[in-house]
Order: sequence, then structure tokens, then C-alpha cells
Amino acid sequence: MMEILQQSGFAGLGFGNVVMFAVAGVLVFLAIRKGYEPLLLIPIGFGITLANLPNADMGSYGDGIIALIYEKGIRTELLPPLIFLGVWALTDFRPLLARPLTFLLGAAAQLGIFIAALGAAWLLGFSNPEAAAIGIIGGADGPTSIFLASQLAPHLLGPIAVAAYSYMSLVPIIQPPIMRLLTSERERAIDMPQARPVSRTAVILFPIVTGVLAVLGVPSSAPLIGMLMFGNLLRESGVTRRLYKTAGGSLIDIVTIFLGLSVGATMDSAHFLTADTMKILLLGAIAFAFSTAGGVLFAKIINLFLPKDRLINPCIGAAGVSAVPMAARVVQQFVSDETNGRVNPLMAAMGPNVAGVIGSAVAAGVFLGLLG
Repeated sequence: MMEILQQSGFAGLGFGNVVMFAVAGVLVFLAIRKGYEPLLLIPIGFGITLANLPNADMGSYGDGIIALIYEKGIRTELLPPLIFLGVWALTDFRPLLARPLTFLLGAAAQLGIFIAALGAAWLLGFSNPEAAAIGIIGGADGPTSIFLASQLAPHLLGPIAVAAYSYMSLVPIIQPPIMRLLTSERERAIDMPQARPVSRTAVILFPIVTGVLAVLGVPSSAPLIGMLMFGNLLRESGVTRRLYKTAGGSLIDIVTIFLGLSVGATMDSAHFLTADTMKILLLGAIAFAFSTAGGVLFAKIINLFLPKDRLINPCIGAAGVSAVPMAARVVQQFVSDETNGRVNPLMAAMGPNVAGVIGSAVAAGVFLGLLG
């Protein structure tokens, strides 16, 4: 009986394991009770639990089945691009094509990526690859954060993934105060004109042309940009309904399960309960705030050069982060509440929102090309 007890997990259970069980519980609670990114936070939370069961060999850094998924699915760059394929098979680029100017807002909203990366390297002592992997949190794009961290800083993958998905889920809390601080009542009341219609030819050519040009410019962004544009082409071609339904349905569901579990299983107490984790969470918040502010402020700058009847509501710049479509919905809710329902910029906000995904993927490709 003593030998059985000594070989059980109870004998190896430590304070760090209990703390990580609590972290997992918080994530699952936020997913179920608050509805924050449940499709990812529940697998991540349960993966944390499995990784912290002593002697179970269920961590991503061990020799068990989850380690196999991690090595073959994340370290090989397979699962994050497949997430892009599925998500963008369900996403419409028409709001962006109808207002091409909003592409610039998606680029401006990547400001936090570079602010956080520079701060991590110059102020907090992270190496350049580590700083780049941390900075990408500012794009508010979980799959991109996982993709880059797995290549540049795999030992920091757990904290980076938790920070990225946590701040994505907290968009409704973080962004409204920043928008309120940086805009006036008059600016929040700007009602943008109806967008021009977009032809079927344009929506078919866009993923092909943009994908080719982006990858020619930043070849290391090909896994993300390529799958993103391929998923959208499946949607818009009109002749591959079964493929885009599979990509946006059963395929993305399966990949999400594997991705969430294996990322959560990187967070055993030895890898997660460090000073670096707290630094990453802090830098992630700074990155996200600067990204939101960058989009809003750049919209205000653009308005200086536009005629009065073509002004942009600066709040849509906040949607330039990559949390699709949550950031656009937050902008819609905020502006509508501030104007008593008179102004509803949801479709206008979707333009910079989808542009932000392209921007963060290209930024990740730049970092990977320079530091990978």
C-alpha cells in the first residue's frame, strides 16, 4: 500500500501544481460564466490541469500523447495556419474592400506590437526573439501569437498564449475607456456614409492578389497569409461550398481542440510560475492598449486630410486589432451607446478589423524573417 501511495500523483503534488489548478479554474470559469472565448479557454484550462497532474506525463514537454500533438502540430507550424484557414473561410472581406482606406487603420493598430517588443528587449532584459514573440500579443491574435512563440520562444509559449487569449476576451473591458479618452463627443457622433458595393470579381481577386503580394514582400508570413487567403477564396469562389463548410466547421473544431489542449499543457508550474510570466502579462496589456490607441489616433490624423462629408469615425480605428469580430462589435456597441443609437458603425469597423489580421500576420512574418 505504501508503494502504491508513493507512486501516485498525491505524493508528488506540490504548491505549484495547486496554484496552476487555480489558474485553470479561473480560465474555465471565465469561459463558462462570462462567455469569454470558451472554445479556446476551456481546452487551454483543461490542458493546464492535465499538465500539472504529477506522474501523469500529460504535459507538452514530456513524452506522452499531448507532447506528440505539441511537437507535430505546433512546433511544426501546422495548427495555427489551419486555424487561419477555418476562420477566414467564414469571414467576409467586403467591408474592407468597400473602404480601402480603412486598411491603414489595421496597420496603425499594430503599434502596440512594436512598443511591447522594444520595451521587452530594452527595459526588461528579454532576448530579441523573446521580445518579438511577446510583442505580437499586441495584435490580439491568438493563433499568430502561438505561431510566432513556438518558433522564437517556445519556452514562453504558455504565458504568451494565455496573455493573448485573455486580452482578446477582455476587449469589451479594455477598449471602451481608451476610445472615450481619445475621442470627443463630436467625433464619436460621426456617421460614416454608406459604403460602395463590391463586385464579385473584386472579392475573388482580393485573396489571390493580396496573398501573392504579401508573401512576395514577406516570405516568412506565407504559412499564415497563405492559409488566410486560401480560406477566403474557398468562401468567395462560389463553387467550393463543401470545402469552405468543412474548413469553417469540423476542421476548425478539431484543430481548436488539439491547439487548446497542447497549449494549455505547456503551462506546468515549472514553466509558468516565473517572474517572466508576470512581465509578459504586463507587456501584453501595454501592447493591447497601444494598439487600440494607435488605430484611434491614426483615424484622427486621416480626418485632417478628408473633406467634412467623408470623415471617419475615429472609434473604428480601435477595431484594427485582430480580435475578429469582437473588436468591431465592441466599437459598434460603444458608439451606439454614446450616441443613443443614432450612429451604428459595425460594418465600417469590420474593415480595419479584418485588415488588422493581415497586419499582425505580416508583422509576425517580419519578426520571423529577421530573428528566426
